[in-house]
Amino acid sequence: MENLPSCPKCGSEYTYEDGSLLVCPECAYEWTVKSEVEEEFTVKDANGNTLKSGDDVTVIKDLKVKGSSSGIKVGTKIKGIRIVEGSDGHNIDCKVSGVGAIKLKQEFVKKS
Repeated sequence: MENLPSCPKCGSEYTYEDGSLLVCPECAYEWTVKSEVEEEFTVKDANGNTLKSGDDVTVIKDLKVKGSSSGIKVGTKIKGIRIVEGSDGHNIDCKVSGVGAIKLKQEFVKKS
C-alpha cells in the first residue's frame, strides 16, 4: 500500500486516487498532486525575486526598530537570512549589525 498525502482541507488520512486526482471520502475534496507542489511556501522580495534561506539581501527603506533609538538605514546589507512562515508578514529572520536579531517583511528588502 502506498502512502498518499492527507487531505489538505480536513486532514483525513483516508484519501484515495481516482485517475490523476486525489479524493477525500470524508469531505469530498478533490485535488491533484501537482497542486500540492504549487502550494509550497515562497517568499519574494520587493522586485519579485524568490528568496531562500542563506541569501543576502539589501534594505530598500529606512526601518524603525521598536525599543531602539536607531533604526535600519537604506542600503544596509544583511547576510545569511532565514525564511520562516510568519502569520504577521514578517517572513525573514536575520541578524543586523548594531541592532541584533530581528524579523523583517519581504517587501522592504531586495536580493543582493
